[in-house]
Amino acid sequence: MTTLLYIILSTFAVSLLSFLGIFTLSLNDKLLKKAIFYFVALSVGGLMGGAFFHLLPEAVERFDGTLAFALALAGFFLFLIIEKVIHWRHCHEGDCPVHAFAYMNLIGDGIHNFIDGLIIAAGYIVNPGVGFAATAAVFLHEIPQEIGDFGVLLYGGFSKKKALFFNFLTAVTAVLGGIMGFYFLSFTQNISQFLLAFAAGGFIYIAATDLIPELGKERNIKKSILNLAVIFFGIVIMYFLKFLEAV
Repeated sequence: MTTLLYIILSTFAVSLLSFLGIFTLSLNDKLLKKAIFYFVALSVGGLMGGAFFHLLPEAVERFDGTLAFALALAGFFLFLIIEKVIHWRHCHEGDCPVHAFAYMNLIGDGIHNFIDGLIIAAGYIVNPGVGFAATAAVFLHEIPQEIGDFGVLLYGGFSKKKALFFNFLTAVTAVLGGIMGFYFLSFTQNISQFLLAFAAGGFIYIAATDLIPELGKERNIKKSILNLAVIFFGIVIMYFLKFLEAV
């Protein structure tokens, strides 16, 4: 039951990030736009580090390496399919072109957060260190996404209170995913490494196709170098979290 408690606490903590929109309300558009770029850079480092230092190594260790990488590749394209089918977008600017699909964005975000809960559960079932690392990667990734999702809802016509409420409602699906993942994966241990490999591919997809293109919009050389430094900082964080797996 200790593992389940860790999963619930971790997924609920991630869900609370949906209230980040409250703090962005006090920022002017120019300052918020600058800050989001650094959040995106940190997220890229967290996702890449989580995939290559934690999820993939654990999956490879538990079964044939070729299969692990094949599943990661399948996860990469699965996330592509999900994005195309339900218009799953990680938008990080207030002038997003998806305002007409605000409700669809909520549905996609709910599914995404549910998957995050499954990923966190799979990590904790392997061991607490992997679970914490998976949580940290999801946490870093959720910061720019939640700010972006809040902006999408406001742009789509939601009031501030309604946007916060529905953003939190979809975020709580991570807790549901964590609980369901705990009970399902506890009885079928072999599935956890499959999910870890799929998740690694998904993390790489999000970082490479959704977040890095956002950073490519920055044309200032000094700011681009700083963004790159923040990415490596995120990777270093995930590297040192690797040592927690021995705990």
